[in-house]
Amino acid sequence: MKMTKMMKMMKMMKMMRRSLLAGLLSGLLIIPIAEAQSRRVGGGTADVLILDGTVYDGNGGPPRRADILIRGDRIVGIGRYRGVRAGTVIDARGLAVAPGFINMLSWAVDDLMVDGRSMGDMLQGVTTEIFGEGDSMGPLTEEMKQRRLAAQGDVRFPIEWTTLAGYLQTLEKRGIACNVASFIGATTIREHVIGLEDRKATPEELARMRELVRREMEAGALGIGSSLIYAPAFYASTEELIEMCRVAARYDGRYISHMRSEGNRLVEAVEELLRIAREARIPAEIYHLKAAGRDNWAKIDRVISMVETARREGLKITADMYTYTAGSTGLTASMPPWVLDGGYQALFKRLGDPETRKRIAAEIRTQTDKWENLYLGAGSPDRVLLVGFRSGNLRKYIGQTLADVARDRGEDPVETIMNLILEDRSRVDTVYFMMSEENVRRQIALPWVSFGSDAGSMATEGVFLKSSTHPRAYGNFARLLGRYVRDEKIIPLAEAIRKLTSLPADNLGLDRRGRLLPGYFADVVIFDPATVTDHATFEQPHQYAVGMKHVFVNGRQTIKDGTHTGTLPGRSLRRAARQAGNRTTN
Repeated sequence: MKMTKMMKMMKMMKMMRRSLLAGLLSGLLIIPIAEAQSRRVGGGTADVLILDGTVYDGNGGPPRRADILIRGDRIVGIGRYRGVRAGTVIDARGLAVAPGFINMLSWAVDDLMVDGRSMGDMLQGVTTEIFGEGDSMGPLTEEMKQRRLAAQGDVRFPIEWTTLAGYLQTLEKRGIACNVASFIGATTIREHVIGLEDRKATPEELARMRELVRREMEAGALGIGSSLIYAPAFYASTEELIEMCRVAARYDGRYISHMRSEGNRLVEAVEELLRIAREARIPAEIYHLKAAGRDNWAKIDRVISMVETARREGLKITADMYTYTAGSTGLTASMPPWVLDGGYQALFKRLGDPETRKRIAAEIRTQTDKWENLYLGAGSPDRVLLVGFRSGNLRKYIGQTLADVARDRGEDPVETIMNLILEDRSRVDTVYFMMSEENVRRQIALPWVSFGSDAGSMATEGVFLKSSTHPRAYGNFARLLGRYVRDEKIIPLAEAIRKLTSLPADNLGLDRRGRLLPGYFADVVIFDPATVTDHATFEQPHQYAVGMKHVFVNGRQTIKDGTHTGTLPGRSLRRAARQAGNRTTN
């Protein structure tokens, strides 16, 4: 009897052990994967924990509610991490969490030398600035350095580097909030070897140009950038560009171009870009895609068709754009390129000669397919806005149209163009209203188009307030997210984020950037889709965008509750390219 009771007790204990084991196993099996990940992350601690955000990973798919763990400069987990301890905890409920935005065409090269915070762009979520539209900050000769120093206006700094890589390293050492990378300017290479003259390169000069490209590509440059409506870039032949691009292609570089025309010869300019891509076997991108001038607006259909046909054929062709109907460059872009043969001093001498002035004036007034005339492209002097002068005596004209200034001075507008350039001894910063709003909307929806401001990254203080600027310097990206995504619903938010992040990162070959994934660098933006808005206008451009709540660059917080922290964690980025000789063909 006792033996029977004992056996029953042992059986019951055995069943209890089985039940307990089953319960434990069951408990282990229902632990969420994300919780298991948090345990693997290492001890349940992190530097930054972003809680309960609407996470857009950058690939263009639907978002998901999740937490993000950051340790050091990397993302180490995405999931649910309620028990994790972190030095910084961000409550992202109701907010979008995305990879840091990439500005595909930035002119913050000077601004960051005097203010590394990158205020205008950082407050829009831009964590990486891409330089090199035709002109780059190296390689430089001593003569080129002196010309650049002489041309500096309100923003002034010493030029202590020689190579493009040296400039980028200088920025990083000085301290910048954003990451930076650059194309090699085709104009800079030409000026380095040939100077400012309008002539073809000799075979020996082409060899030197190729060698300069090789050195900068090996130092991490992104490829070749051209800006072909401007002198001396205008003087370069297609064959010269192909020779430089062939070298860049061996390092997985890219060709990116402000094409030879965006107006009267837009189609022919696209044909040149496609020829360079084919013959150099290099991916190519159209800088700030547009059809400039009312008579050319309808050409955008042909351009889109040409690009999409080339893409179907296997060419890697893309484009970027800004979200405005006005561009900005110099008043000199209203003049024929030959006037700058030999540089600005030669231009000023020509403007001082009565007979040469007559020739220049006649060419400004005459429609032509031989060069890009932005004065005629705007259609009227009322659509030409003056925004920057070097001379204090001329700054009273900032914010006025060319028509206003011509009337004030009692001059013909074409004479005013020449007089202002001569008096200011500069290009005179100018905004030209030339594009169609319908085309802007259509381009935004193209899946192969990313975004670039084509502007600096300024602050609403100090030296930056001495001149006006184009509002794209403060609003290009916020304008996309607010006006075109939220309000007009041109594209979904997930697609807009893809075009701001993974699309440019993949095109540029940036290592582990442009996506929210474990192991990727922690460039992260947190914003309110309901309130993100640009406030900069053409009348009052120095106004920050709103709606960006928090920004992290390489794991460190640069924007906290909409305010810059002063932290400067930016880095100089290299293209993740194979070395020459190991490249697979396109």
